[in-house]
Amino acid sequence: MTGGVDGTAGVDGTAGVTAGGVVRVEGPDDIRLGDYAGLTDVALRSRREPVLGLYMAESEKVIRRAMDAGHRPRSLLMSDRWVEPLADLVARCAASGAPVYVGSPEVLESITGFNVHRGAIAAMHRPGPLDVGQLLATARRIVVLEDVVDHTNVGAVFRSVAGIGADAVLVSPRCADPLYRRAVRVSMGTVFQVPWARLTPWPDALHHLRTRGFTVAALALSPEAVTLDALAAAPPERLALVLGTEGDGLSDLALAEADLAVRIPMAGGVDSLNVAAAAAVALWATRCREKPSG
Repeated sequence: MTGGVDGTAGVDGTAGVTAGGVVRVEGPDDIRLGDYAGLTDVALRSRREPVLGLYMAESEKVIRRAMDAGHRPRSLLMSDRWVEPLADLVARCAASGAPVYVGSPEVLESITGFNVHRGAIAAMHRPGPLDVGQLLATARRIVVLEDVVDHTNVGAVFRSVAGIGADAVLVSPRCADPLYRRAVRVSMGTVFQVPWARLTPWPDALHHLRTRGFTVAALALSPEAVTLDALAAAPPERLALVLGTEGDGLSDLALAEADLAVRIPMAGGVDSLNVAAAAAVALWATRCREKPSG
């Protein structure tokens, strides 16, 4: 079933564990590969990974960013042709005590359920949740997501937050997992550098943002909404931008907890942007700027 532990030949042609401590695998029935089974089953993985205290980092760049952020690998699974090109990553994972499994692209697909064309995927230890109070202590710009269920949108929001320079993301209890594989991949690993936490109870906890000095601005198409231009002309010192689910937008309860509603002026008969695009536009318009000296 496996090479490297049962005397079968490794990738270097010798018996036992392969060169550099890499262990060759030959099929999906290896019990050591349970972390990687059924990766295309979104519902299953979304339930299973937080309970098991893990998440998946896909691609060499994302794995490096996760480890650079201090996250520890549980194991690394990679295509055999990438062992030498990624020798430093293999050594880094092995040095951390994580096993490194290698197999053909066909074997990897039989294990994970998809073509691991990025060469490597790692099961990572999921970090513990952050304290919302500590997260907000020095923050000036945050994004709050209500029930955004598409992992691609969640990942894109995190990439915008990291790139434009906001301080944190808060997500409602029913929002998609920011550490789900697709969200991590779309964020290009920036989810590891942006502090985030789940905000409970929802939406009552939005009130606590105001008590901490945040102006809570809900992105919504309400009749009473002010334009983003108006908000950006005199942005508050501490601002929480709240965005809702892809289909219906923010709930009435969340809107009721906000200080104001904000809309992005649109043209061409289009009423709104995708939630990730709207977050990027709003963040850019209200970004913190250095005050002129003198």
